[in-house]
Amino acid sequence: MVPFLALHLDRRMGSTLQHQLYEQLRAAILAGRIVPGSRLPATRILASDLSVSRNTIAGAFDQLLAEGYLEGRVGSGTYVARQLPEDLLRVAADPPMAQGRSNDQLKPSQRGQALAAIPVSLTSGESPLHAFRPGIPALDEFPRELWARLSARLLRHAPTAALTYGDSAGYRPLRRAIAAYLGAARGVRCSADQVIVTAGSQQALDLTARVLLDRGDTAWLEDPGYLGARGAFEAADVRCEAIPVDTEGLSVDLGLTLAPKARLAYVTPSHQYPLGITMSLPRRMQLLAWARRQSAWIVEDDYDSEYRYASRPLPALQGLDSSGRVIYTGTFSKVLFPALRLGYLVVPEPLVDAFVSARALADRHCSGIEQIVLTEFLGEGHFARHVRRMRALYAERQHALVTAVSHELGEWLEISPAEAGLDLIGWLARDSTDRAVSELAAAAGVIAPPLSAYAVRARLRPGLRLGYAALSARQIREGVRKLAGIPPATNPPVSRDSDRRAIFAKARSNRG
Repeated sequence: MVPFLALHLDRRMGSTLQHQLYEQLRAAILAGRIVPGSRLPATRILASDLSVSRNTIAGAFDQLLAEGYLEGRVGSGTYVARQLPEDLLRVAADPPMAQGRSNDQLKPSQRGQALAAIPVSLTSGESPLHAFRPGIPALDEFPRELWARLSARLLRHAPTAALTYGDSAGYRPLRRAIAAYLGAARGVRCSADQVIVTAGSQQALDLTARVLLDRGDTAWLEDPGYLGARGAFEAADVRCEAIPVDTEGLSVDLGLTLAPKARLAYVTPSHQYPLGITMSLPRRMQLLAWARRQSAWIVEDDYDSEYRYASRPLPALQGLDSSGRVIYTGTFSKVLFPALRLGYLVVPEPLVDAFVSARALADRHCSGIEQIVLTEFLGEGHFARHVRRMRALYAERQHALVTAVSHELGEWLEISPAEAGLDLIGWLARDSTDRAVSELAAAAGVIAPPLSAYAVRARLRPGLRLGYAALSARQIREGVRKLAGIPPATNPPVSRDSDRRAIFAKARSNRG
């Protein structure tokens, strides 16, 4: 139903109210403000809204029905006709040449066109939850009923202040809870004043790029690395230098060679994205020394640090920083559920005002209701219990993936357990092309992003990124069986070994 009709009837005009209503509805239909197929409000409701008699409304509707603008459906109501009279369409339409000129003018700015070309993710935000989409937590195990009870309790008893505009830095009790949690669990040294609540880690990166860097500045980014970070910095007109990652993390020495005047380094030291490497202590100290010496910044993205299975999570790089050069960011999307869209920044005290101002300009503040519910979830111990449960569950699901791949795909996909994270890398034969194999997997209904898609210049062994956290053991086994069945069944039936040889033959033929 059309939710609101901007109609205004003036009794002082010479024409009748019925004719005014007819003209205004007709004009709205022709202009497309009321789309074809829309159901109009009932005559009783519209008469009440406009303070006129139902006969006035019915008369205007009858005339529009007679002329083909509306159509009635017995027992359902009155709708805008899906096909308007042809003569009226010809009158309303622009000449073809005028349409062409108009379309040429409907373009974004050069900056807008550049933004549209920046890739942010390898998977669609609206794509179904298939095996093995990475980066998604166990949505089936999230305590929805508990969250619903907390939300209902809040809405019943929250003061009016909770429903109005809030602090751009975030709900103060939530910031205190985040600071306490990070200090105890991650070794982050901060006060609540340094915590800024964001709409996820992507907004945190966007704010960081705009507050700390000027147009044309250079930033070091891990190669391979997180596409969302590269997108945030490129969107701010920052020059992104791809710095190789070795077994100890981002190579500071190569960074100094490739971009000695860089103003910022973006790193994922606790669990490198996407390789899973942990930055060594000597490399961390070298990176901190570089930032201090160059008056540069380090952005530490601790996107899934809660999930280590072999030991306690490693302390954050920020806790080693004695000169205030580290900006720390994390998110609740990987721990609770992505739709929550709550993350946080921890910034040095001298930068707080600038970040809060930029946060206010971006979208004022995050949902106050969700922030308060999350505060209760943290404060009552539910968050800590959920993380403990998920660590055990994800360790089981990782084992299920490793076992299934080793049994079904061991001849062409090499996979090993990891100490942390929500996904694993499945390594392919060195002479294959992971993009081609990923395309074959997608045709079979399996999401398995190619490792090469995360690289700029890095020459990596071909691999597929396989997420397991959101999948049951049964779904994991089904996904592996689909991988074992590619290429598509439209090809002549062949043995499994021949299938695998066909995969690599097609992959090699598609190398570019």
